[in-house]
Order: sequence, then structure tokens, then C-alpha cells
Amino acid sequence: MKKLYLLPLLAIAACSAPHKASQTGTTSNSSVVLDGKLWASVFQQKAAEYKALCFQAYNIAQLRLQQALQQPSAKPLAVVTDIDETLLDNSPNAVHQVLQGKDYETKAWMEWTARAEADTLAGASTFFNYAAANKVEVFYITNRDEQEKAATILNLKKFGFPYADDAHVIMRQPNTSSSKESRRQNVSATHNIVLLLGDNLGDFSMLFDKKTSTERVQNVQSNAAEFGKRFIVLPNVTYGDWESSMYQYNYKLTNAQKDSAAKSGLRNY
Repeated sequence: MKKLYLLPLLAIAACSAPHKASQTGTTSNSSVVLDGKLWASVFQQKAAEYKALCFQAYNIAQLRLQQALQQPSAKPLAVVTDIDETLLDNSPNAVHQVLQGKDYETKAWMEWTARAEADTLAGASTFFNYAAANKVEVFYITNRDEQEKAATILNLKKFGFPYADDAHVIMRQPNTSSSKESRRQNVSATHNIVLLLGDNLGDFSMLFDKKTSTERVQNVQSNAAEFGKRFIVLPNVTYGDWESSMYQYNYKLTNAQKDSAAKSGLRNY
């Protein structure tokens, strides 16, 4: 019986004891940002709700495309889509980094994309093949680098994505802005873009490029009618300009500085 009385005390001691490094090299309380990215990846990989949100987005996209197909157009129809966290799931890379106590690193990202192993998001392949079956071209505008193109096309082909070729997979060119506006304009010159799909607001309009958090919210409110109509948003709580804008697009901050920025201004009671 005495041993039973000790159990609550042992539980309290375990909770209050310093966290030790795990075998993977990180600590369980290492960083608000890193712990957040781990939980985001858990949600992305394990939550049925995440898959439901993806199905919801692609169901709406198909409905809107069906409506667009009923309208006359002087140009061929096209949909423009982002790739990462819009139709390919890169959460394994996020998990790999966090378990080493690290945030995003270009080298690790390049090693990941070269494997061409990213899974697809629920509903993505079905929607884009529906578009292709109705003679709607698909253009993949991504901020992956040109050197990632071959592996990216291979990854898309694994899941049967249509138009996974050199002409339709449009990468970010060396020494150019991360803005996708000029690439969208190039597609728009020859096609009628009826839908844009992405996980980041910059996938839809230059109105969201390198804006502050406040400006991003204001521009969303000003364009509220476009979401679910022409702009189809996929969920991504792991990374994106929503995060970068908190850091004022300073990509050299330490994890401690990121933590401070993330906590700043949070509503509490």
C-alpha cells in the first residue's frame, strides 16, 4: 500500500524534472516554434480532420470548375496550382528536422525533394485529373528551385498528376523574387485562369507578397469573395508567409527569437 501512495509523488517529480535530450538529439521543451511544427506535422499526418479539409477544398474546386466550364472563353481554360502542402505532403521533412532540434534548412529540404517520396493530399489527384479530362490545362507554379525540377516531375507522375512535364511545372528561377506574379501573368497571356489553388496567400495574388501580418489580414478581408470562388486554400499550419510575416521576413533569426516573435501580441486572459 505504501508504494501506491508514492505514485502521485513520482508523477509530480517526473513532470517537474528537467527534460533530457532524446536519442534523436532534440529536447521535448526545446522551442515553441519547433514543438509547434512537430504538432502541426502530427495533425497533417494523423488527423482525419486534415484530410476532410483537403477533400473539402478539392470538392469546392471541382464545383467551381464545373461552373467555369459552362461559360464561354476566348482562351483555353487553365488552373494554376502550387505544389508543396497544396498537393504534395512534405511533413516527413518537417518531422525529420524537428527531431534533430532544427528548423527548415535548404540542404535538408533539397535532400528530401530529391527522393521524390512526398505523398499526395486527399482529393488532389482526383481533382486535377478531372480538370485534364475536361481539357483544362494544369500549371504547377512552385518556388522550388530549378535543380529540383526533375525529381518534382517524377514525384507528380508517381500519383498520376496530369501535365507533369517541363512546360507545365514552372519553377523559381535563380536570383529571382519568390513572387509568383510574373509566372502567373505568363500563363494568363495564353490561357484563361479560372482557378488558383495554394496553401499560401502569395499563391493567389501579388497583393499578399511580402506584406505585414496586419496587411495580409486586411487584404484577405478586401478579397473575401474570392475565397472558395476563384481562390482555393489548402491548410498549412507548419510554415508559410503567415509565419515569415511574424518575423518581418528575417530568415536569420534564432529559434529563441522566433519564439519571442510568435508569443508577441498573443491574446490572453
